[in-house]
Amino acid sequence: MIKRRAVLTAMAALVLATPVLAQTLNKVGGTWRMAAATVEVNGKTLLPYGPEPQGKLVFTTDMHFVEFMHDPRIPRFKSNERGGGTDAENRAVLAGSLALYGRYTVDAEGNFSGNTVEGSSFPNWIGDARTTKELRMEVEGNRMTEHFQRPGGAKVTIVWERLP
Repeated sequence: MIKRRAVLTAMAALVLATPVLAQTLNKVGGTWRMAAATVEVNGKTLLPYGPEPQGKLVFTTDMHFVEFMHDPRIPRFKSNERGGGTDAENRAVLAGSLALYGRYTVDAEGNFSGNTVEGSSFPNWIGDARTTKELRMEVEGNRMTEHFQRPGGAKVTIVWERLP
């Protein structure tokens, strides 16, 4: 009886410690600032968010993520109304920014292992589940490199720096 109680107590302690272990082993957890972004298409390298891209990527401890990237050179709307942009102003915003959010996973070593997009400013991605085959996040110290293989063949590389 005492042995069984000890085993049950140990199992309960392990179950209670699992979320803490997952948080401790989460190498991507935290807030990241975009440092660089490139897209390689047909041998050409493009800067999708300009030469000095801006953005944030947040991985929460409860396994959610929020990502926003933009070209800070996007011109302000002349109307000063969000819904009052001209066709050219709206195109500039769509071409120079991207926002998405959802859930993510890490493996037993705390490395990024995939995500599911729950919402995006690019509606075609909503519902997409990505594994490390399409999306890799490689963390080295306070720097993380994101490699994303688009279905059409373009290769996206984004460098993130961890914020304190």
